[in-house]
Amino acid sequence: MALSALRVFGANQTMERKIKKILASRGKARIDDPRWKRAAVLIPLFVKEGKYHILFTRRTETVGQHKGQISFPGGRQDQRDQDFLATALREAREEMGIDEKDVDILGELDDTCTATTDFCITPFVGLIPHPYTFKVNQREIEEVIEVPLSELRAEESFRAELHGRDGGPLLVYSYRYKNHNIWGATAGMLKQLLDLLAP
Repeated sequence: MALSALRVFGANQTMERKIKKILASRGKARIDDPRWKRAAVLIPLFVKEGKYHILFTRRTETVGQHKGQISFPGGRQDQRDQDFLATALREAREEMGIDEKDVDILGELDDTCTATTDFCITPFVGLIPHPYTFKVNQREIEEVIEVPLSELRAEESFRAELHGRDGGPLLVYSYRYKNHNIWGATAGMLKQLLDLLAP
């Protein structure tokens, strides 16, 4: 392996250890309320051309929930799932063909709830290899989107707006990448991850 490649590999290993340490050393906000429908997602990170990227999907217009929205691979918990991590990994395999053994789980983020659809989502951050041969479920996934972390950290990509709701004003986050608008619960989980990794 060339010296430059070794340096990139070493830097990546250091970054991954830092991410694990950050996620493991914090108190996770858990929501345990039977009124919510439970779901889990995988936030897939990968290294491409020496830079960290996040994998998103854009859902089709034929799925039952969140039609056309940009999201992370994931979905509703099934009775056969042992825990929320099993849900996230199963859904990532069913939607994207990501094998469970190819995911290095780096940690968890806080539970995130969606007021519009009554879902409470448990997010897991995981590292996947790159390049990777995805097997996309075309019934559920319209598009696979790879976004460099550096683009999401750019100040001009982020927006926070107050939206009026029955229960009062609601702060809504969004990120813009090229012609893609990442918003709602996905943007909330993304902001939490970026804030944790900011230092």
